[in-house]
Amino acid sequence: SNLNINDVLGNYSLTLIDALDTLAVMGNSSEFQKAVKLVIDTVSFDKDSTVQVFEATIRVLGSLLSAHIIITDTKQPFGDMSIKDYDNELLHLAHDLAVRLLPAFENTKTGIPYPRVNLKRGVPPDSHNETCTAGAGSLLVEFGILSRLLGDSTFEWVARRAVKALWSLRSNNTGLLGNVVNIQTGHWVGKQSGLGAGSDSFYEYLLKSYILFGEKEDLEMFNAAYQNIQNHLRRGREACNEGEGDPPLYVNVNMYTGQLMNTWIDSLQAFFPGLQVLIGDVEDAICLHAFYYAIWKRYGALPERYNWQLQAPDVPFYPLRPELVESTYLLYQATKNPFYLHVGMDILQSLEKYTKAKCGYATLHHVVEKTKEDRMESFFLSETCKYLYLLFDEENPVHKSGNKFMFTTEGHVVSVEGRFRNSLWEDVLPGEEDGAHRTKATELKAANFSSNCNRVPDERRYLLPLKSNYMRQIDRMVGLI
Repeated sequence: SNLNINDVLGNYSLTLIDALDTLAVMGNSSEFQKAVKLVIDTVSFDKDSTVQVFEATIRVLGSLLSAHIIITDTKQPFGDMSIKDYDNELLHLAHDLAVRLLPAFENTKTGIPYPRVNLKRGVPPDSHNETCTAGAGSLLVEFGILSRLLGDSTFEWVARRAVKALWSLRSNNTGLLGNVVNIQTGHWVGKQSGLGAGSDSFYEYLLKSYILFGEKEDLEMFNAAYQNIQNHLRRGREACNEGEGDPPLYVNVNMYTGQLMNTWIDSLQAFFPGLQVLIGDVEDAICLHAFYYAIWKRYGALPERYNWQLQAPDVPFYPLRPELVESTYLLYQATKNPFYLHVGMDILQSLEKYTKAKCGYATLHHVVEKTKEDRMESFFLSETCKYLYLLFDEENPVHKSGNKFMFTTEGHVVSVEGRFRNSLWEDVLPGEEDGAHRTKATELKAANFSSNCNRVPDERRYLLPLKSNYMRQIDRMVGLI
């Protein structure tokens, strides 16, 4: 009866599927092969089950595609992950699921999809016409990979149309987007612009779509969005590690005016330092990460929503989210500063101390009281555990194989390779009539060097990433001292 959980779970072995590439990244070929066979033999999407389009895409579709790419990779960087007599079954399953999600994109006047779909019957008759920006605008990576593997433009086309529709609805004044939109009218129901729930992965996928597919317009949208975020959402001193003033913080504002809407941030926002690492804005990433880590130190977990003015949780549960670990991992990769290994150890010990249960790890119902819920979200295995493992495994093939890898918003590993930059449909993607937006693989490297790449100097590598007075300032800000 708990719809909030049930339409995520979907009744299709969610955790088994979501964890497939974690087994591969950990080099456990026997368990990977066993899990893949279990999925092939037992999983079906022909179910009378209503699911969230976004969650089904990032957790299920993304994992099936990642595992398929790992199985069929001729180099086998993670060890022998091949499956005897494998006949693209995971790709077929992914295709079947995506076809069942397609009705969400039909009968909407804007091209922005419905948030939920029944896997057997399409969009439920009592379906809401409102969806969040992240849910509708973060489907392009998985749908794009599927399209390019199948040679069928349909999936990428509908996902890209949704992104462009949302982008076209941004404020003329600030360039910001809201967090909830009516899919029929294009009217913003939620006018809050922030980096957390409802918005987060929309920005992440503008950049990651560019990295994977090389479409210049994705990078142009991301750069414009990032500039608007800096102009209107960022508060505090200009530089992270010098100057006077409050520590940098990204707040929730009204999309039309840029005025502060509330004094809370949510735990999903902790992904943003990792995204800043990917674009080379390492200094700012260091500061924002330190703020979230200070909250973690205070509670041994990140509350779902934290009020920085009251210095207290607004929503006190912690469902084993990975975002802080993800940013810690990416900052360590960028700086190699041992501080981030200490952060990872701290997070690991907190998880062991407060969330470990008899049969897995439990959601914390209340970060202060440390009470537990009988629930372990699938992203704990697909992301939280994977990023922690990779943080400490310096020799992992992800780092050492010579392949370039990217992580989806659900932490699924995808190799960045030329075949994803060659689409077979030059003329059918919306707004791409001349094919001029395509970036060749050789151009990608040059295009990806941005002038704002703040490199961390060698002499700072073994100092704390933040000067101690700024560290103390952040600790005071969250009530640690």
